[in-house]
Amino acid sequence: MNDKRLRVRGIELHMEINGDENLPVIVFLHGFTGSTATWREISKLLEGKYRTIAVDLTGHGKSTVPQDAERYTMEQQIEDLEELFETLLLDHFTLIGYSMGGRVALGYTVHYPERVSTLILESSSPGLKTEEERIARKDADRRLAERLLISGMEAFIDFWESISLFDSQKGLSCKKRLAVREERLSQSVMGLSNSLYAIGTGSQPSYWAELETINLPVLLITGEIDMKFVNIAREMMQFIPNVHHYSIKGTGHAIHVEKPRAFATMVEEHISECENRGGIV
Repeated sequence: MNDKRLRVRGIELHMEINGDENLPVIVFLHGFTGSTATWREISKLLEGKYRTIAVDLTGHGKSTVPQDAERYTMEQQIEDLEELFETLLLDHFTLIGYSMGGRVALGYTVHYPERVSTLILESSSPGLKTEEERIARKDADRRLAERLLISGMEAFIDFWESISLFDSQKGLSCKKRLAVREERLSQSVMGLSNSLYAIGTGSQPSYWAELETINLPVLLITGEIDMKFVNIAREMMQFIPNVHHYSIKGTGHAIHVEKPRAFATMVEEHISECENRGGIV
């Protein structure tokens, strides 16, 4: 595994890169409170077949933590990624995003579809449809950010791990649960609070209207227990022209954590099918 930091648009983005440069490339974007560490097991399972590049998004992991929340907006992070991929000379790659990272991956694909060979979204959404929904969610995220700033990281992570979205993770081994918790606790209070303010679901642009413009192959992966995102994926399927949706049995929000082998197999099979159909350049 090769740790790398690149300066883009005045900040530094950290990456973990694995695999030979001649292999097909997969780029991974983590979720809120996550980092490149969340993809290490998946990268290991794909070793020898793909070159994997996991990116720490702004304010997360080992990437820069700007003080100004405006530096975390969807528009800013999309442009950061574009400059990063340009610097890395990545012309075509599979883009995989989980939860918050899936929203960023979708936004990037809407703006720069020529770089993305296929898009894989895990437990993610195009944002909210109405202004009323966005206002309510922005208010909820603001309160959550204030809670983090007042209570501190450990108390916030205790709360975050208790929400129903992550109930299925209680079945993980003690070792894996501890690794996930340590990853969350390693984050910056400012990085997480600014992310809630600026790139929460209520703050980002809604991409529902743009779904029908995405002509490249798209795979939506959800856990069957996570019915909120199962239903979102089903609705997204009505608009994306070239899309498949798979729901993994006995799994919740973070499929790549709960069932990494199944997740890696699904990624491989999807990319292989796209190649066989001529859908990947």
